[in-house]
Amino acid sequence: MSFLWPQFLWLLAALPLLVLLYVWLMRRKKKLALRYASLSIVREAMGAGQTVRRHIPPLLFLLAMAAMLIAAARPMAVVVLPSNQQTIILAMDVSGSMRATDVQPNRLVAAQDAAKGFIKDLPRTVKVGIVAFAGSAQVAQLPTTNRDDLVTAIDAFQLQRATATGNAIVVSLATLFPNEGIDIANFDPQSRQRGVPIELAGKAPPKDFVPVAPGSYTSAAVIMLTDGQRTTGVDPLEAAKVAADRGVRVYTVGIGTVDGETIGFEGWSMRVRLDEETLKAIANKTQGEYFYAGTAADLKKVYDTLSSRLTVEKKETEISALFALGAALLAFLSAGLSLFWFNRIL
Repeated sequence: MSFLWPQFLWLLAALPLLVLLYVWLMRRKKKLALRYASLSIVREAMGAGQTVRRHIPPLLFLLAMAAMLIAAARPMAVVVLPSNQQTIILAMDVSGSMRATDVQPNRLVAAQDAAKGFIKDLPRTVKVGIVAFAGSAQVAQLPTTNRDDLVTAIDAFQLQRATATGNAIVVSLATLFPNEGIDIANFDPQSRQRGVPIELAGKAPPKDFVPVAPGSYTSAAVIMLTDGQRTTGVDPLEAAKVAADRGVRVYTVGIGTVDGETIGFEGWSMRVRLDEETLKAIANKTQGEYFYAGTAADLKKVYDTLSSRLTVEKKETEISALFALGAALLAFLSAGLSLFWFNRIL
């Protein structure tokens, strides 16, 4: 815990003085009582329970004062709060290897079911977009809060050849930032050497982009699920750098066989292997996290974990109100007990 105004904590030093004052008043009161009654009468009037009870209201009031002084110092603490996450992009692999049955009933169906469960559990205010990728990447559904449209887009996946994980990240970022000129063509070395299009000739170039800290953009995140290695398209680490420069976290989910497996697709045989090293590097570069799902149950758990992490966040927040509320409750309790037991307030 930290404090915005720590100088007010020095006021806590006055509390021991109040304790000493209370002890002095109790002794003075006892001496006055002994002047008008014998010691035996005082002992009969004040049993052991009564003696302990008389100190409880002052103790509660002392704790209330301590809480108020701490509140005045404006304490800060890391607490779990609802996230301000507004948009989540699900980038899902639809390459031919997703028909493998090592994850029952197959990788694609397991991924579809888990994604639909994930969407169902999200708050209704969170927008979700769908990007499907194989040899290329396309937006299957623009970010929306309409859950039925999202389910329809997921159910319409068609398997294709190749795997372009880098393209998936770039298209996801282009969906999140449609006005920033993020395009697959910008990652093609040949396109960088071409002339300026006629419609852009004579126009002022766009303002230079200023990178931000990785993971600092809390309004959106990308979740990318894949079961293979990149075989074409943009370098995924180069795409991850673009995401990191914009503060967008990319959470990667690996599904399938780590050691490799031969998969048949449309008369072709292919050897696929999950590239965990690259997926971990993407997550690390963007301040996201990597998850491995070897079964359909594991995949569901991964999405459940992501749902909880993306809908709440740990944030350093001022908690003065909590201490002020505690002080008020202690003060009311102190006054109530004193009134109930002794017919007076302290």
